[in-house]
Amino acid sequence: MAVPSTISTTPRNQENQVTGATIWLTGLPSAGKTTIAYELADRLRAEGHRVEVLDGDEIRTFLTAGLGFSREDRHTNVQRIGYLADLLSRNGVKTLVPVIAPYADSREAVRKRHMAGGTAYLEVHVATPVEVCSERDVKGLYAKQAAGEISGLTGVDDPYEEPESPDLRIESHTQTVPESAAAVHALLTERGLA
Repeated sequence: MAVPSTISTTPRNQENQVTGATIWLTGLPSAGKTTIAYELADRLRAEGHRVEVLDGDEIRTFLTAGLGFSREDRHTNVQRIGYLADLLSRNGVKTLVPVIAPYADSREAVRKRHMAGGTAYLEVHVATPVEVCSERDVKGLYAKQAAGEISGLTGVDDPYEEPESPDLRIESHTQTVPESAAAVHALLTERGLA
């Protein structure tokens, strides 16, 4: 029996010309990751892309509530977020992930998950110096750490392993938020994702 011409055998993503991707923005607390992600999300939505921002603080409130800040818990947190990002991206969503993800092996495991499924994955290092992050101190974490109220602050008394070969490195302290978002957008365009 012949297949009716109205039925397509093309995968849904290709049929709708929708390409998902995960854009992971890693960096220290108060580096500017989330601000850049939301600026980029607005631009992508204005162009007609389906976009989700997986904000690390929101994820910790809902998806990974109960996890602490030990190395093991941080790894579990990153893997759960990575799984969700891959799932969304495989379904045509541009998934922006402004999450510290302090350990290189955790980020690499997320990259490998994406690669295994053929999902586009870009790592963007928001490389803001700790001194600048401390001055910004958006959530008051650096002040609390200095006052001895908290410990284990990434980049201060807990390690942050900078990406050795990110797809893009942004020095947010030397450019505006729109310029930083434009740099990520240019990378997406270069890779055929925007």
